Amino acid sequence: MNMTQQQTAFLEVLQLRFAQNTNRHPDIDWSEVEQKLMNSPEKLSSIFEMETSGGEPDLVCFDQEWFYVDCVAESPIGRRSLCYDSKALDQRKEHKPSGNVIETAHKMGIELLNETQYRTLQTLGKFDLKTSSWILTPENIRQLGGALFCDRRYDAVFVYHNGASSYYAARGFRGCIKL
Repeated sequence: MNMTQQQTAFLEVLQLRFAQNTNRHPDIDWSEVEQKLMNSPEKLSSIFEMETSGGEPDLVCFDQEWFYVDCVAESPIGRRSLCYDSKALDQRKEHKPSGNVIETAHKMGIELLNETQYRTLQTLGKFDLKTSSWILTPENIRQLGGALFCDRRYDAVFVYHNGASSYYAARGFRGCIKL
């Protein structure tokens, strides 16, 4: 499959997901979204990275701005077992994970969801019922060695803390990219 065929096939996946989940983006026409995607090949490439790592990205509105967000039910499987950032990774002396979420997101061209975005996403569906997702951590918490993550349990969204160097098979991260 050449690049044009791959791009066309991927746009079809995004269009189908868009049509199946209109509650995530009411009153938005696919043709507008498609035009923005076609005019931003670097963003489309980042969204493709979200897809290939298991994120099932879809269009979501945060503060009346369009973002592609990981909308897979559980934290993306291709982005789990990572500590929070490079400082945390460097601090681990043994049993180091394969990487960290901040650098992985940067390489993909996306950003971690912040707490407000994560809570907004949870109003559009039920996510992380069995997993958890790292979220963007305020600098004052990070300077003290901590990092934040979220999940949904008991039909409520919880924000927790952990040492930034920790990592778990059931914790990944959800990302977003502004369209």
